[in-house]
Amino acid sequence: MGFIDRLFSPSVERPRARPAAAVPIVPLATASMPENHFTVDGERLADLMRAVSMTESGANVTVAKALKNTTVFRCVSLVSYTIGMLPLHLFETGDEQLKAESHPLYKLLAMQPNDWQSPFDFKALLQLRALVDGDAFALIVRSMGRPIRLVPLPYGMVTIKQNDDWTVEYHYQPPKGPKRVFKADEILHLRGLSTDGLRGMSLVKQAAEAIGLALQTEKAAARLFRNGMLVGGALKHKNKLSPEAYERLKTSMAERESADNAHKWLILEEEMDATPFAQTGRDSQHLETRKHQIEEIGRVFGVPRPLLMVDDTSWGSGIDVLGQLFVRYGLAPWFTAWEQAIARSVLVDEEKGRFYAKFNEGALLRGSMKDQAEFFAKALGSGGHQPWMAVDEVRALQELGKAKPGQLPARPGQQENRP
Repeated sequence: MGFIDRLFSPSVERPRARPAAAVPIVPLATASMPENHFTVDGERLADLMRAVSMTESGANVTVAKALKNTTVFRCVSLVSYTIGMLPLHLFETGDEQLKAESHPLYKLLAMQPNDWQSPFDFKALLQLRALVDGDAFALIVRSMGRPIRLVPLPYGMVTIKQNDDWTVEYHYQPPKGPKRVFKADEILHLRGLSTDGLRGMSLVKQAAEAIGLALQTEKAAARLFRNGMLVGGALKHKNKLSPEAYERLKTSMAERESADNAHKWLILEEEMDATPFAQTGRDSQHLETRKHQIEEIGRVFGVPRPLLMVDDTSWGSGIDVLGQLFVRYGLAPWFTAWEQAIARSVLVDEEKGRFYAKFNEGALLRGSMKDQAEFFAKALGSGGHQPWMAVDEVRALQELGKAKPGQLPARPGQQENRP
């Protein structure tokens, strides 16, 4: 039997095509389903749940799309990274501010919240989710009533229910297995600004119109460069083009698409004139609109323009004041939200009056080295001021440790002790 006979012979079993790699396929419709019924996998469903309704600009803004905008990413990363890098310690109340290093929560906040995350990773993740989703959840794993782990819970798998007796329950649906119900003291819930006291408001949803317009202007600029023809114009002809000339002209224009062929002229025929439009690169790239959208998005997230890497003003030494403004009015509310959420959920009732969590934002509020030197000099009594700090307190703020005997010079009026 020849090759052709074997190929078309029904008695010969042809080798079947090798199946593709194992990729989950989601059926869009089956015979047992109505025509308008469809199913989606978990990842796609979560993305749909996080989607914002269509904006006036025509962009359907989701968290994933919003984070592709450089302004949104800068705002979210700036706040999340700052929260993540700042030390968060547990202190014990008393005459002196002492770290509660013997409490198991101290290690979770300052050293290792769980087996796979550092404190930076944990705080930055929860802060990011609180910004873009409005809420961030972490399961408080306890042993004999003592917290031993803080486990972040994925967004979209936690729902909140308030009972008739005002108690709150957190319903968690894991990817596998039945739903689990947790009490309020089993979940560390970090929420943003809320209208009902239970769920926080997503800043991505609140800024959806500004983000959508920014995404559309970026897309318009990208298409403009992709299609070339940055400087448009009109082709004039006193009569009607022949079909052959028209097709040649269309082909010539198509060959000049893409940014590589931008600004190149066409070869015309049959007494045709080309008149370019008066258009500048500034107009084509919508620079004014895009700059305005940067300011709009930054306003929602509470980030000043210079911290978004866009400003026409050189701040100089004033950037320190701007940074302090950002800390006090942009980050301080989140510091309080973290500290009070820990006190509310992680500490038990008999511990809430004894222990408290506190961010160390002092490093962010420090001025220049010159400003710090002047402040510490006055704090130690320089210039006739009444001293209100000791040397070791100043050294502690600079993380220098206590002074050793003989390390410090003698004060004015005192004779220096020499060995």
